[in-house]
Amino acid sequence: MAPNDEDSPALGRFLPREVNGWEASGRDETYDPESIFDYIDGAGEVYRAYNFQSLRVRRFRKQGQPAITVDFFDMESPADAFGVFTHDLEGERLAIGQGATYKGGLLSFWKGPYFVSVYAEGETPETKVAVLQLGRKIASAIPVEGEKPELLKLVPVAFSLDEARFFHTHLILNYHFFIASENILRLDRTTDALLVPFRSEAGKNRLHLLLIRYPDEGKQAQAYESFIRAYMPDASPPGFVRTEDETWTGIRPKKNYLFLVFHAPSLDQAESLLAEIEERVEALRGGQCL
Repeated sequence: MAPNDEDSPALGRFLPREVNGWEASGRDETYDPESIFDYIDGAGEVYRAYNFQSLRVRRFRKQGQPAITVDFFDMESPADAFGVFTHDLEGERLAIGQGATYKGGLLSFWKGPYFVSVYAEGETPETKVAVLQLGRKIASAIPVEGEKPELLKLVPVAFSLDEARFFHTHLILNYHFFIASENILRLDRTTDALLVPFRSEAGKNRLHLLLIRYPDEGKQAQAYESFIRAYMPDASPPGFVRTEDETWTGIRPKKNYLFLVFHAPSLDQAESLLAEIEERVEALRGGQCL
Protein backbone atom coordinates (compact mmCIF):
# COMPACT_ATOMS: atom_id res chain seq x y z
CA MET A 1 0.00 0.00 0.00
CA ALA A 2 1.47 3.33 -0.98
CA PRO A 3 2.37 5.74 1.82
CA ASN A 4 -0.28 8.43 2.06
CA ASP A 5 -1.27 10.86 4.82
CA GLU A 6 -4.84 10.69 3.52
CA ASP A 7 -5.15 7.00 4.49
CA SER A 8 -6.52 6.00 7.90
CA PRO A 9 -7.14 9.58 9.09
CA ALA A 10 -8.69 8.27 12.31
CA LEU A 11 -5.33 6.75 13.20
CA GLY A 12 -3.21 9.67 12.07
CA ARG A 13 -4.99 12.13 14.33
CA PHE A 14 -3.67 10.28 17.40
CA LEU A 15 -0.04 10.84 16.37
CA PRO A 16 1.82 14.07 17.14
CA ARG A 17 4.08 15.70 14.57
CA GLU A 18 6.82 16.78 16.98
CA VAL A 19 8.20 15.89 20.38
CA ASN A 20 11.37 17.12 22.10
CA GLY A 21 12.84 18.30 18.80
CA TRP A 22 12.02 15.12 16.87
CA GLU A 23 9.82 16.04 13.90
CA ALA A 24 7.70 13.86 11.66
CA SER A 25 9.69 13.00 8.53
CA GLY A 26 8.11 12.23 5.18
CA ARG A 27 4.62 10.92 4.67
CA ASP A 28 3.01 8.31 6.86
CA GLU A 29 2.73 4.74 5.59
CA THR A 30 -0.33 2.54 6.00
CA TYR A 31 -0.62 -1.24 5.75
CA ASP A 32 -3.44 -3.74 5.90
CA PRO A 33 -3.39 -7.50 6.72
CA GLU A 34 -2.23 -8.33 3.20
CA SER A 35 0.42 -5.66 2.74
CA ILE A 36 1.90 -5.86 6.25
CA PHE A 37 4.53 -8.31 4.98
CA ASP A 38 5.95 -5.48 2.88
CA TYR A 39 6.79 -3.74 6.15
CA ILE A 40 7.52 -6.49 8.67
CA ASP A 41 8.08 -9.88 7.14
CA GLY A 42 8.09 -12.68 9.71
CA ALA A 43 6.31 -10.82 12.51
CA GLY A 44 3.36 -10.03 10.26
CA GLU A 45 1.77 -13.38 11.11
CA VAL A 46 1.66 -12.43 14.79
CA TYR A 47 -0.46 -9.34 14.11
CA ARG A 48 -2.66 -11.26 11.68
CA ALA A 49 -3.24 -13.88 14.38
CA TYR A 50 -4.79 -11.08 16.44
CA ASN A 51 -7.08 -9.92 13.62
CA PHE A 52 -5.45 -6.52 13.14
CA GLN A 53 -7.20 -4.17 10.71
CA SER A 54 -4.68 -1.50 9.78
CA LEU A 55 -1.26 -0.12 10.66
CA ARG A 56 -0.05 3.48 10.38
CA VAL A 57 3.67 4.20 10.52
CA ARG A 58 5.14 7.62 11.27
CA ARG A 59 8.89 8.32 11.43
CA PHE A 60 10.54 11.12 13.44
CA ARG A 61 13.99 12.63 12.95
CA LYS A 62 16.23 15.03 14.85
CA GLN A 63 19.64 16.29 13.80
CA GLY A 64 22.40 14.23 15.41
CA GLN A 65 20.05 11.74 17.05
CA PRO A 66 18.75 8.27 16.08
CA ALA A 67 15.45 8.14 14.23
CA ILE A 68 12.26 7.13 16.06
CA THR A 69 9.44 5.15 14.47
CA VAL A 70 5.86 4.85 15.68
CA ASP A 71 3.79 1.83 14.64
CA PHE A 72 0.11 2.42 15.42
CA PHE A 73 -2.09 -0.69 15.03
CA ASP A 74 -5.86 -0.70 14.91
CA MET A 75 -6.68 -4.14 16.35
CA GLU A 76 -10.44 -3.47 16.12
CA SER A 77 -11.12 -4.91 19.61
CA PRO A 78 -9.58 -4.09 23.02
CA ALA A 79 -9.16 -7.82 23.68
CA ASP A 80 -6.90 -8.19 20.64
CA ALA A 81 -4.98 -5.01 21.48
CA PHE A 82 -4.37 -6.46 24.93
CA GLY A 83 -3.50 -9.82 23.39
CA VAL A 84 -0.84 -8.58 21.01
CA PHE A 85 0.62 -6.53 23.87
CA THR A 86 0.96 -9.72 25.94
CA HIS A 87 2.85 -11.46 23.14
CA ASP A 88 6.09 -9.83 24.36
CA LEU A 89 6.10 -8.79 28.01
CA GLU A 90 9.84 -8.35 28.49
CA GLY A 91 11.01 -5.02 29.84
CA GLU A 92 10.19 -2.45 32.48
CA ARG A 93 6.50 -2.07 33.22
CA LEU A 94 5.24 1.52 32.86
CA ALA A 95 1.97 3.34 33.44
CA ILE A 96 1.31 4.40 29.85
CA GLY A 97 -2.02 3.61 28.23
CA GLN A 98 -3.59 0.54 29.79
CA GLY A 99 -0.30 -1.32 30.06
CA ALA A 100 3.20 -0.69 28.76
CA THR A 101 6.71 -2.12 28.66
CA TYR A 102 10.01 -0.46 27.78
CA LYS A 103 13.27 -2.17 26.86
CA GLY A 104 16.27 -1.14 24.79
CA GLY A 105 14.67 1.82 23.07
CA LEU A 106 11.34 0.07 22.42
CA LEU A 107 8.12 1.16 24.12
CA SER A 108 5.01 -0.98 23.62
CA PHE A 109 1.57 -0.25 25.02
CA TRP A 110 -2.14 -0.79 24.43
CA LYS A 111 -5.21 1.34 24.97
CA GLY A 112 -8.73 0.68 23.80
CA PRO A 113 -8.61 -1.18 20.47
CA TYR A 114 -5.10 0.09 19.66
CA PHE A 115 -1.62 -1.36 20.08
CA VAL A 116 1.34 1.01 19.71
CA SER A 117 5.10 0.55 19.50
CA VAL A 118 7.56 3.45 19.61
CA TYR A 119 11.11 2.49 18.66
CA ALA A 120 14.39 4.39 18.61
CA GLU A 121 17.01 3.08 16.17
CA GLY A 122 19.62 3.65 18.86
CA GLU A 123 19.04 4.15 22.57
CA THR A 124 20.44 7.29 24.18
CA PRO A 125 19.24 9.20 27.25
CA GLU A 126 17.64 11.70 24.87
CA THR A 127 15.86 9.07 22.77
CA LYS A 128 14.48 7.36 25.87
CA VAL A 129 12.92 10.61 27.05
CA ALA A 130 11.50 11.26 23.57
CA VAL A 131 10.17 7.73 23.13
CA LEU A 132 8.36 7.83 26.46
CA GLN A 133 7.03 11.32 25.77
CA LEU A 134 5.73 10.19 22.38
CA GLY A 135 4.03 7.25 24.05
CA ARG A 136 2.36 9.44 26.65
CA LYS A 137 1.16 11.92 24.02
CA ILE A 138 -0.31 9.18 21.86
CA ALA A 139 -1.96 7.45 24.80
CA SER A 140 -3.52 10.69 26.02
CA ALA A 141 -4.88 11.38 22.52
CA ILE A 142 -6.80 8.08 22.49
CA PRO A 143 -10.12 8.99 24.12
CA VAL A 144 -11.30 5.50 25.06
CA GLU A 145 -10.19 2.62 27.20
CA GLY A 146 -11.17 -1.00 26.63
CA GLU A 147 -12.18 -4.05 28.61
CA LYS A 148 -9.64 -6.82 29.08
CA PRO A 149 -10.67 -10.33 27.98
CA GLU A 150 -13.31 -11.89 30.22
CA LEU A 151 -11.21 -15.07 30.56
CA LEU A 152 -8.98 -13.16 32.99
CA LYS A 153 -11.85 -13.23 35.49
CA LEU A 154 -11.69 -17.02 35.61
CA VAL A 155 -8.08 -17.21 36.84
CA PRO A 156 -7.69 -18.31 40.48
CA VAL A 157 -6.43 -15.61 42.82
CA ALA A 158 -3.19 -17.53 43.52
CA PHE A 159 -2.03 -16.74 39.99
CA SER A 160 -0.43 -13.49 38.88
CA LEU A 161 -1.92 -11.95 35.76
CA ASP A 162 1.26 -10.00 34.98
CA GLU A 163 2.44 -12.79 32.66
CA ALA A 164 -0.93 -13.88 31.26
CA ARG A 165 -0.98 -14.28 27.46
CA PHE A 166 -4.21 -13.86 25.54
CA PHE A 167 -4.44 -15.26 22.01
CA HIS A 168 -6.54 -17.18 19.50
CA THR A 169 -4.38 -19.54 17.47
CA HIS A 170 -2.25 -22.65 17.74
CA LEU A 171 0.70 -20.68 16.31
CA ILE A 172 0.76 -18.29 19.29
CA LEU A 173 0.15 -21.02 21.88
CA ASN A 174 3.14 -23.02 20.70
CA TYR A 175 5.32 -19.91 20.67
CA HIS A 176 4.77 -19.50 24.42
CA PHE A 177 4.08 -23.06 25.55
CA PHE A 178 4.57 -26.03 23.23
CA ILE A 179 1.91 -28.72 23.54
CA ALA A 180 1.92 -30.53 20.18
CA SER A 181 2.91 -29.95 16.59
CA GLU A 182 -0.66 -30.61 15.45
CA ASN A 183 -3.51 -28.32 16.40
CA ILE A 184 -5.04 -30.86 18.78
CA LEU A 185 -7.05 -28.19 20.65
CA ARG A 186 -8.68 -26.94 17.43
CA LEU A 187 -7.66 -23.34 18.00
CA ASP A 188 -8.37 -20.69 15.36
CA ARG A 189 -9.37 -17.04 15.15
CA THR A 190 -12.83 -17.83 16.53
CA THR A 191 -11.44 -19.15 19.82
CA ASP A 192 -10.27 -17.09 22.80
CA ALA A 193 -7.46 -18.53 24.89
CA LEU A 194 -5.51 -17.47 27.96
CA LEU A 195 -2.21 -18.98 29.13
CA VAL A 196 -1.23 -18.18 32.72
CA PRO A 197 1.95 -19.39 34.46
CA PHE A 198 2.09 -19.95 38.21
CA ARG A 199 5.01 -18.05 39.76
CA SER A 200 6.06 -19.71 43.00
CA GLU A 201 8.00 -17.98 45.75
CA ALA A 202 11.09 -19.90 44.68
CA GLY A 203 10.77 -18.37 41.19
CA LYS A 204 9.92 -21.63 39.46
CA ASN A 205 7.53 -21.31 36.58
CA ARG A 206 6.39 -24.77 35.49
CA LEU A 207 2.69 -25.01 36.31
CA HIS A 208 0.52 -23.43 33.62
CA LEU A 209 -3.19 -22.93 33.20
CA LEU A 210 -4.74 -22.81 29.74
CA LEU A 211 -8.32 -21.52 29.47
CA ILE A 212 -10.11 -21.70 26.13
CA ARG A 213 -13.54 -20.42 25.09
CA TYR A 214 -14.97 -21.87 21.88
CA PRO A 215 -17.74 -20.27 19.82
CA ASP A 216 -20.10 -23.14 20.68
CA GLU A 217 -20.31 -26.40 22.62
CA GLY A 218 -20.00 -28.52 19.50
CA LYS A 219 -16.57 -27.17 18.66
CA GLN A 220 -15.52 -27.51 22.29
CA ALA A 221 -16.54 -31.19 22.27
CA GLN A 222 -14.48 -31.82 19.14
CA ALA A 223 -11.45 -30.17 20.71
CA TYR A 224 -11.89 -32.12 23.95
CA GLU A 225 -12.00 -35.46 22.16
CA SER A 226 -9.06 -34.50 19.97
CA PHE A 227 -6.93 -33.59 22.98
CA ILE A 228 -7.87 -36.75 24.89
CA ARG A 229 -6.99 -38.98 21.92
CA ALA A 230 -3.66 -37.28 21.22
CA TYR A 231 -2.44 -36.41 24.71
CA MET A 232 -3.96 -38.81 27.25
CA PRO A 233 -5.61 -41.83 25.56
CA ASP A 234 -5.08 -44.03 28.64
CA ALA A 235 -5.70 -41.38 31.29
CA SER A 236 -6.65 -42.54 34.77
CA PRO A 237 -8.66 -41.00 36.28
CA PRO A 238 -10.43 -39.72 33.13
CA GLY A 239 -9.16 -36.30 32.10
CA PHE A 240 -5.93 -36.53 34.11
CA VAL A 241 -2.58 -38.09 33.32
CA ARG A 242 0.77 -38.32 35.10
CA THR A 243 3.53 -37.38 32.68
CA GLU A 244 7.13 -38.56 32.42
CA ASP A 245 8.39 -35.75 34.65
CA GLU A 246 6.03 -37.00 37.39
CA THR A 247 3.75 -33.97 37.21
CA TRP A 248 0.08 -33.98 36.28
CA THR A 249 -1.83 -32.70 33.28
CA GLY A 250 -5.59 -32.31 33.48
CA ILE A 251 -8.45 -31.15 31.28
CA ARG A 252 -12.08 -30.34 32.10
CA PRO A 253 -14.90 -29.31 29.72
CA LYS A 254 -17.61 -26.87 30.80
CA LYS A 255 -20.25 -25.64 28.37
CA ASN A 256 -18.24 -23.99 25.55
CA TYR A 257 -15.02 -23.84 27.63
CA LEU A 258 -12.03 -26.10 28.11
CA PHE A 259 -9.77 -25.70 31.15
CA LEU A 260 -6.34 -27.33 31.23
CA VAL A 261 -3.56 -27.51 33.80
CA PHE A 262 -0.01 -28.59 32.98
CA HIS A 263 2.82 -29.62 35.32
CA ALA A 264 0.74 -29.68 38.49
CA PRO A 265 2.81 -31.23 41.33
CA SER A 266 -0.05 -33.51 42.38
CA LEU A 267 -3.35 -34.90 41.17
CA ASP A 268 -5.13 -33.17 44.04
CA GLN A 269 -3.79 -29.77 42.99
CA ALA A 270 -4.70 -30.35 39.33
CA GLU A 271 -8.24 -31.35 40.28
CA SER A 272 -8.74 -28.49 42.73
CA LEU A 273 -7.50 -25.85 40.27
CA LEU A 274 -9.87 -27.00 37.53
CA ALA A 275 -12.73 -27.23 40.02
CA GLU A 276 -12.09 -23.66 41.16
CA ILE A 277 -12.14 -22.38 37.58
CA GLU A 278 -15.41 -24.22 36.97
CA GLU A 279 -16.90 -22.54 40.04
CA ARG A 280 -15.77 -19.16 38.75
CA VAL A 281 -17.53 -19.81 35.43
CA GLU A 282 -20.75 -20.52 37.29
CA ALA A 283 -20.33 -17.38 39.39
CA LEU A 284 -19.65 -15.26 36.32
CA ARG A 285 -22.68 -16.63 34.50
CA GLY A 286 -24.73 -15.94 37.61
CA GLY A 287 -23.72 -12.30 37.54
CA GLN A 288 -21.54 -12.46 40.66
CA CYS A 289 -18.52 -10.19 41.02
CA LEU A 290 -15.20 -12.05 41.00
